[in-house]
Amino acid sequence: MTAFNVVRFRVKPGEEERFIDAHRAMKTDLRGFMGGALIRTGDRTFCMLGEWKNFQSIVDARPQMISLLDGMRGMLEDLGGGLGLTDPVSGESVVKLGPPKTAKRKAPARPKKKRAKARRARR
Repeated sequence: MTAFNVVRFRVKPGEEERFIDAHRAMKTDLRGFMGGALIRTGDRTFCMLGEWKNFQSIVDARPQMISLLDGMRGMLEDLGGGLGLTDPVSGESVVKLGPPKTAKRKAPARPKKKRAKARRARR
């Protein structure tokens, strides 16, 4: 079943663009990683959302993710409350939501074709 991980960050003042650029340049050759997004949630706060083939893929990729994080630690500020530099959570998807379904538009009625006079004459 598909799984997701979410990591919350706060960057040091003036490090926002460097942090974003580091994510743009990131090589995401993690086995089972299906894609993700870096989301700006405030002035200096961000969340990274990752989608994975399954939860085991997240577990297996943790050493690589920690290595990627190690390259950014200098840009991060402690979140406080005993959390440290990141606030990570992960788990399996239990409900998949899609876009709202829209009613199909009916095609406009076509005018009926008039039979050619020549066809009537043949009868």
